[in-house]
Amino acid sequence: MLTTVGTASAGSPVAAQDQGDRSRSPIYTNPLNIRIPGDGKVESCADPSIIYGQGKGDNNWYIFCTTDPLNDSDRNSANTDFNFHLMPVLKSHDLVNWTYLGDVFPSRPAWVNPTAGLWAPDIEFLNGKYYLYFTASDTSLPGGGSAIGVATADTPAGPWTDHGAPVVEPHSPNANPNDRRWVFDPDVIEYNGNKYIFYGSYFGGISARQLSADGFTSDPASEQAIAIDNKYEGANLYKHGQYWYLFVSATNCCNGPLTGYDVFVGRSVSPFGPFVDREGISLLAARAGGTPVITMNGNRWVGPGHNAVFRDFDGQDWTVYHAVNRTDPYFASTTDFTKRPVLMDPLDWTQDGWPVLRGGFGPSDGPMPAPAAQPYQKTTYKPRFARNDTPASLERAYSDDFNSNTLGPQWSWIRQPAPGTFGLENNTFRFDTQAADLYQDSNNASVLTEPVPKGNYMVETRVKLSVPAEGCCFNYVQAGLVIYKDDDNFIKMAPFSNWNTRQIEFAKEIPQFPRYGNTIVGPPGEWTYLRIAKRTVQNQEVYTPYSSVDGKIWEKGGSYTHNLGSNAKIGLVSMGGSGFTANFDYVRVYRLDPRPNVGWDF
Repeated sequence: MLTTVGTASAGSPVAAQDQGDRSRSPIYTNPLNIRIPGDGKVESCADPSIIYGQGKGDNNWYIFCTTDPLNDSDRNSANTDFNFHLMPVLKSHDLVNWTYLGDVFPSRPAWVNPTAGLWAPDIEFLNGKYYLYFTASDTSLPGGGSAIGVATADTPAGPWTDHGAPVVEPHSPNANPNDRRWVFDPDVIEYNGNKYIFYGSYFGGISARQLSADGFTSDPASEQAIAIDNKYEGANLYKHGQYWYLFVSATNCCNGPLTGYDVFVGRSVSPFGPFVDREGISLLAARAGGTPVITMNGNRWVGPGHNAVFRDFDGQDWTVYHAVNRTDPYFASTTDFTKRPVLMDPLDWTQDGWPVLRGGFGPSDGPMPAPAAQPYQKTTYKPRFARNDTPASLERAYSDDFNSNTLGPQWSWIRQPAPGTFGLENNTFRFDTQAADLYQDSNNASVLTEPVPKGNYMVETRVKLSVPAEGCCFNYVQAGLVIYKDDDNFIKMAPFSNWNTRQIEFAKEIPQFPRYGNTIVGPPGEWTYLRIAKRTVQNQEVYTPYSSVDGKIWEKGGSYTHNLGSNAKIGLVSMGGSGFTANFDYVRVYRLDPRPNVGWDF
């Protein structure tokens, strides 16, 4: 959805200035405050889509949410299950105080499977009406499968009328007509007088089609690939300057306190791509590109994702997105049903034209100046930009360039591998991949370890994994770094193979459910540079990954907190499947730059 409502709507019919409103924006805190009239608050609003009222006299904002219960107490009269609201609608005049208006549908449209979810709404104003595009996770059509539907209304509050048939039908991602790709997550734009719909998820990738003039059907013959499969979902298109920016989300949306869902971005002069990231790598490549833009920062918010960008009336860009409160991750009386409240933060732009959330500080968890919600307002938000973790002095006792005949004396093995499967060669440490793992109850992989230094530090390596750059399937073959306390307590960063893609995983394991969570960082290369920075922030150990394909441009990924302690070890792993080789060029450990790290602002 291309939402530049702040500036585009400034000349639209709106109510005269309300004398009760201030000309300066108020203060808000995350999550957004959403009141249910006479009955508590909305605590979950995943996959939010936002629009400013387009009707005469309507100067309110509206958010549409994915199907979920509203809060912990939202259960049926028999208390046997939650109430699942078919796309809740929220309303606000100031973008700070919100009210639940009701749901788009009282029941599922006839073409939707009776048990299907209605997900990821996209609200648009087209042809003088409101259009709500949405995902149906399954249909009652022959062969079943997910699809994109559309409903229309004269006002955002409804009543809404379903069109009666999918806009994007269930279809195959390949030559097998019995397969069904994930036809999820619609986003509609207008470009050069035509309408286009972007959609897709992990199984099938992200595609674009041209819509009919009435917005009710799409042309399968116009379909084109936008981003590779098995990596991204939740497309959101936004025009800034000369570029179109494609925001996409990755990994597991709903993994409780270990959720690692994050948002990535690529840009192109055309809305149809090719989209490339900050390192110039295409989002269609097997070593798939994507610059992290909305990521975890170590505060209570994990899994920030599925965003929608909008512009306020002062010209400042913002985004709404959902996240998970790691201190309250589940709906009450459940242990695996993840709540996803809606958050809002400013979207800023670097000098070279790349978006960063809140200047690079990440999701906010304290008082923030609100957007300019009305034409006569100014926001008091002023961006300042975070600084990445920077290596300072080299810790020589913990570093090894692997250019001698023996490993340094600091190294020792956990489960030493068989002779001949590792060694020093060509000024690298060679470590053959093992048919073994370090994952939950499968803990048979070898780990080459050394102690961690005291205080804050950064560990860096450069690794080459001999898995082919393209092709399927070498699933989960990987090599990289761990910060290791024991087999059930570690942080891991490793390039790995996932179906037809190559990605960089950043993961956390703990002994308690859900035990393992992961996010991803930037794209890998033939040789990939990896960094993990450890800082103690507000009595928490915060681990932040950085990746690079050239050692110059570093992509900062989402941070995980852990309790590994001073007896943790820095380790190297090479696992997930046999038959390949990892070469580590070096391991270097640094003190972190002692200057105050302005990247931490919770």
